[in-house]
Amino acid sequence: MSYFKINNLTGWTCFLVAAVTYMLTLEPSVSFWDAGEFIAAAYKMQIVHQPGAPLYLMFERLLSIFAFGDQTKVAYFMNMGSALASAFTILFLFWTITALAKKILIKGNDEIPVAKIISIMGAGIVGALAYTFSDSFWFSAVESEVYALSSLFTALVFWAIFKWEAIAEEPGADKWLLFIAYIMGLSIGIHLLNLLTIPAIAFVYYFKKTPQVSRAGIIKTFIIGVLILAVIQFGIIQYLVSIGAQFDLFFVNTLGLGFGSGVVVFAILVIASLVYGILYSIKRQRRLLNLGLLAVSLIIFGYCSFAMIVIRAQADPNLNNNDPDNAFSFLGYLNRVQYGDRPLLSGPNFNSNPIDIKEGGNIYRKGTDKYEIATIKRAYVYDKTTLFPRMHGDRDGHAAFYKNWMRLDEGHFPGVIDNIGFLFSYQIGHMYMRYFMWNFAGRQNDQQGFGNYVDGNWLSGIKPIDTLRLGNQSNLPPSIAESNSYNRFFFLPLILGLIGAVWHFNRNKKDAWIICLLFFFTGLAIVLYLNQTPLEPRERDYAFAGSFYAFAIWIGISVLAVQEWLVKKTNTKSAAIGATIITLLTAPVLMAVEGWDDHDRSDKMVAHDIAVNYLESCAPNAILFTYGDNDTYPLWYAQEVEKIRPDVRLVNLSLFDADWYLNGMKRKQNESAPLPLSMKIDQYVNGVRDVIYYQDYKIAGNVELKTIMELLLSDNTEDQLQRQNGQYENFLPTKNFKLTVNKADVIKNNAVAAADREKIASEMEWTYNKEFITKGTLAMFDILAHNNWERPIYFTKGMPAEQFNGLDNYLYNEGLVLRLMPLVKDSSQNKELINTPVLYHNVMNKFLWGNLKNASYLDTESQTHISILTNIFNNTISGLIRMGRKEEAKKVVARYFEVMPEKLYGIRSSASLYFMVENLYLLGEKQRANELLKRSSASLQKEISYLADVSDSKNSIVGDQDIQLGMSFLNQMARITAANGEAKFSTELNNQFNALAARFSGHLSQ
Repeated sequence: MSYFKINNLTGWTCFLVAAVTYMLTLEPSVSFWDAGEFIAAAYKMQIVHQPGAPLYLMFERLLSIFAFGDQTKVAYFMNMGSALASAFTILFLFWTITALAKKILIKGNDEIPVAKIISIMGAGIVGALAYTFSDSFWFSAVESEVYALSSLFTALVFWAIFKWEAIAEEPGADKWLLFIAYIMGLSIGIHLLNLLTIPAIAFVYYFKKTPQVSRAGIIKTFIIGVLILAVIQFGIIQYLVSIGAQFDLFFVNTLGLGFGSGVVVFAILVIASLVYGILYSIKRQRRLLNLGLLAVSLIIFGYCSFAMIVIRAQADPNLNNNDPDNAFSFLGYLNRVQYGDRPLLSGPNFNSNPIDIKEGGNIYRKGTDKYEIATIKRAYVYDKTTLFPRMHGDRDGHAAFYKNWMRLDEGHFPGVIDNIGFLFSYQIGHMYMRYFMWNFAGRQNDQQGFGNYVDGNWLSGIKPIDTLRLGNQSNLPPSIAESNSYNRFFFLPLILGLIGAVWHFNRNKKDAWIICLLFFFTGLAIVLYLNQTPLEPRERDYAFAGSFYAFAIWIGISVLAVQEWLVKKTNTKSAAIGATIITLLTAPVLMAVEGWDDHDRSDKMVAHDIAVNYLESCAPNAILFTYGDNDTYPLWYAQEVEKIRPDVRLVNLSLFDADWYLNGMKRKQNESAPLPLSMKIDQYVNGVRDVIYYQDYKIAGNVELKTIMELLLSDNTEDQLQRQNGQYENFLPTKNFKLTVNKADVIKNNAVAAADREKIASEMEWTYNKEFITKGTLAMFDILAHNNWERPIYFTKGMPAEQFNGLDNYLYNEGLVLRLMPLVKDSSQNKELINTPVLYHNVMNKFLWGNLKNASYLDTESQTHISILTNIFNNTISGLIRMGRKEEAKKVVARYFEVMPEKLYGIRSSASLYFMVENLYLLGEKQRANELLKRSSASLQKEISYLADVSDSKNSIVGDQDIQLGMSFLNQMARITAANGEAKFSTELNNQFNALAARFSGHLSQ
C-alpha cells in the first residue's frame, strides 16, 4: 500500500476514534453558559451576543434538520455538530503532524521504508489522539459552542499551508494560499482564533521562498505577519464597516437618500477597486499584487457571512442583540461596544481615580429618516496612570483581590514592575499555565479556583511535587479524591511534548519555530491582548486551546525522538513500533482513561431541566426577570426551540438598559404579549436617560410610583435639575416609594391565592436601594406602575439582591423564582418569605431533576444546583412543618431521597444537608437523620482537616470562607444531635470541632 493511502486511512481512523469518543460523551440537550443562546439563535436564525457568529449559526441550523421535527432532539444534533467538527480537527491535525514528520525523515522523493512509515504514522496517531483527549478541547467538543468549529478552521488552514509548501514550486500552487484566505474569511463568521495562525503561516512562506535565511529576513517576516493580522482584524473586519457607516451617514444625512444607500455605494466602490486592481495585476504580470488582491477579495467574500446578521435584524427576531439593522448599530455590534474597552499599553490601575472626562467623536443612532447623534464618546481622565496596566479592573472585589494576590499595602499605586508581576503570576501563571498543566500534567478537581490551594489547581499525581505546591497530599478530602476530575498524568504528556519540541528544534529548526509561533500567538499573545481581570464567573481555558493544539504536535513528534533512542537497542522497525506503543500509552491512552469520567455528559440533563423548572414555576402570562447567563440562556433555548411555556416573557436585567432590548420587550414574542410599558421610544433611546441620579429633596413620606415615573420621564425643565454645564437632566428626588394596590384588580387577576386575600396590602411601600436609576430600572418601575396586577411578576432567586430594587419584602420564594405579591408581611415569618403551597406543588408535580442522582458526571454548575435544589426541598419541608402538614412534608422527604444524589460535593454540599437533618428530626425520622448527619459530618470533617493540613504546610489559613462555613455547620450539628438525645454522637462532633478550631487558632495567633 502506498504512503498516500496509508496516511489517509490512518488519518480517518483517528477521525473515527475522536468522533466515537465525542458522540459517546455528548451532552444530550442544552448545556450551561452560551450554548443555550447559540442553539436558540441558530434554530430560528437570530442574533447572538456581540460580535456574532453567523456562519456558525448557519452550520448549526443545517444540523438541526436531522432532528426531523423532533424539537427535543435539536440540541443533540447541534451538539453533534461540535463533535463532528472536533473530529475533523483531529483528522487535519494528524495530517499536519505526518507532513512535518515526513519532512524530517524523508528527503526528496526517496522511497519510504516501512520503519519510517510506522514512525510517521505513529507520530500522527499519538499527537492527534493526545489532543483528542485533552481536557479543554474535549470539553468544547461535546456542546454547542463556537470553539469546536473554530478549531476545525484553524486546523484546516495550518494543514493547507503545508500542502502549499509541498508543491510551492509547481504551477497553480498559489491556489492553496487563496484557499487559506477564503477559509480565514469564513472563520471570521465563527471566531477570530483562526487569524492567529497568520504569523506562523508567513514564516512557512518565507522559509520556502528564501534560499538563504537571514536575521533581517526573519524580523521582516515577523513584522509582515503581524501587519497582515492587524490589517485583517482591524482594517477589514472593523474599518471596512466603519468607512461604510461614514458613507451611509453622508448619503442619508447630507444627500437625503435612504438608509443603506451609502453602504451600497461604498460596496460598489470596493468591488470595482478590487476588480480593477486584479485586472491591472494580470495585465502587468504582478504576481504578488494579484495574489494579495485575490486573497483580500476572498477574505471579504468569506466575511460576507455577516450579511445574515443585518438581514435577520431587519425581521426583529426575539433574540436580536444590539438590533444591528443599520450601518452604525452593526459597527457597534462588531466592535463589542457593550463590553467596553481595556487598557493595553498605558492606562489606569484599579486604584486610579477619575478626575475629568475627555470627549471624543459622535455616536450615531438610526432616527426616523436620518441618523441622529445619540451621545458623544467619553473617556475618563485619571489622576494616575501607568505603562502596561494589568491590574486595571475596578469592579466589586477586584481591588481586594489585587491587594491580596500581590501583597500590596493600602494606598500603594502599582507601577510597571507590579503589573508585570501580576502578568506573570496571575494572568500567565494562574490563568494560562494552570490550564496548560490541566491538559498535560493533571488536574486536582474541577472546582473553579481563584488562587487558593484547594480548588482548580493542576497536579501531577507525583506526591512529593504536589505536596510541595499544594500541601499535604496523603489525606485528600472527598472533593478531590472522589472527584471525577481528579486526573493524574504524572507529567508524562508534558514530558513527551517537551522532548518532541527539543528534538524538533534539533532536526528541523525552521518548522519548530513555526510551531513555536503558533503556540505563542494562540496562547501567550492572547493573554497579553485580553488583559484579563480576575474573578471571572467561569474558567476561560477554551480561549487557549489553539496553543494546546500546537503542543500536541510536539507530543506527536516525540515518537520520532523515542524511536531514535530505541533504535540504539533494537532494529528500526521494532524501534518504530515500540516508540509508538510507549508514547501512545503514556499520553493519549492515559489521558483518555483519566479524563473519560469527567467529560462524559451523555446522561446529564441538568441545564435543560433547570430551565424547564424556571419556566414552569411561573403562572400563565408571567413576566420573569432574569440576570445572568445560566438563568437566561437555557430558558431561551427551552422557549425558542422546545416551545416550553412560550407565554412567559423573559426579561434579562443585564440587557434591560439597552434601547434595542426595550424595543423588543414592547413587541409580542412567541405567545407572550408585549410588556406593559408606557415609555415612548424617544424617552429611552440611546443617549437619553441612560442614568438618572439621586438628589435628596427631603420629601416626607413615600411617593406614589406613578408620580415618580411622571417626574423621571418629564421633558419639562421645571421638573429637571440643571447641571454645572448648563444642561437640564431628570433626577430622582426620593428613594421612598409606594404603589397603591387595587384589591379588586389583585383578586380579579388571581395575583394572590384565595387564602391570602385578607392579607392584601392597601399600599406597597419600599425604599429604593441605589444612588441612581438606569433606563432598565426605569422600565421595571414603569411595568410595576402600569401592570395593574394583570401579569404575574417573578425574579429568579439567584440574582444579586440589589436587582430587586428594594422590593424584598414583597418577594415570595416559590423555589427557583421569587413572586412579587402585595401582601402584608407576617411579622412571625422568617426573613425569607416562602409561598409553601405553591412550592409544594412545584416540587411534587412540576419540577424535573436533571438525572442528578444517576448522571455519571456533574460539572461544577450542576453541582451548584444540587445545593440550590436541596435548599428548595428544605424550604418546602420546613414550610409544611410550620403549617402542621407533616404527612405532606414526609412525601417531600421521600421525593428528595428519590431524585437527589447521595454523593457530596465539598463543604457547601455537605453543609446544606444540615437543614434536611433538622427537618428529619422534626418529622420523627431519627434514624434517617442520624445516617444523613453522619455522612455529612464525616465529609465536613475530612474537608476541613484537609484545609488544616494545607494551612499547616503554608503556615497561613487557606480557604477561610469555606472553613468558617464548615466549622459553623459542624458546631450546629453537635448541638442538634445533643438536642435530639444523641449524646455520644454530639460528643464526637464537639471533639472534632474543638480539635479543628485549635489547629486554626494556632495560625491566627501567628
